[in-house]
Amino acid sequence: MNDQKKDDFIFGLRPVMEALEAGKTIDKIFVQNALQGEIYIELKQLLAKHQIRPNYVPVEKLNRFTRKNHQGVVAFISDVPFHKIEDILPQLFEAGKTPFILVLDRLTDVRNFGAICRTAECTGVDAVIIPEKGGAPINSDAIKTSAGAIYNIKICKEKNLAHTVDFLQQSGVSVFAATEKAQKLIYDVNFSEPCAIVMGNEETGISKEVMHHADEKIKLPIEGKTQSLNVSVACGAILYEAVRQKLG
Repeated sequence: MNDQKKDDFIFGLRPVMEALEAGKTIDKIFVQNALQGEIYIELKQLLAKHQIRPNYVPVEKLNRFTRKNHQGVVAFISDVPFHKIEDILPQLFEAGKTPFILVLDRLTDVRNFGAICRTAECTGVDAVIIPEKGGAPINSDAIKTSAGAIYNIKICKEKNLAHTVDFLQQSGVSVFAATEKAQKLIYDVNFSEPCAIVMGNEETGISKEVMHHADEKIKLPIEGKTQSLNVSVACGAILYEAVRQKLG
């Protein structure tokens, strides 16, 4: 069953178009393969205007979302506003702040995402960057797990995380990639400068492309037989080491 709750989505060509025109944030949109017609062409143009990429799926998948007449279109709505890091970063520097950014590379577990956002908000993270595709949906479960923190932190959806990392670096932000394969411990790097911490997918970690662009690889010390921590727990430990350095 899909993670999204029933009240998170709308269906039908006109309702989806009206939601877009009203400024609603589309989290994901599913369109029936080979859908045609004049109204669909209008919707397609509207999606292009808002830079939203639809997921083309067989009609059977849409039927699993709803038994009603969906007209080949189902859209999941997020009431969480999304931002652009290109807008946020200059504002932070202009305000005299030291940017503290978190990048989540394709995390898929909704509860992990919610828990991380809660910790990020508590530790003063300025923005959480997630990929446009391949990440956990920001649904009611994520919001509940975050204890509402998702509403209090800026979430940025970016098309290409490697390009985003490049932008951060060009803006004077050091990018640290968390991986158990690193040589350097989190205690041996400087988090008090403008920095971004990258956490990877629960199973595969950080993608090779993003890892290649990072300034340094960092890890937590593991003293037991288990080789890795849950990503939410690991992220919390790293963020609080950054806080310790900033307070020191």
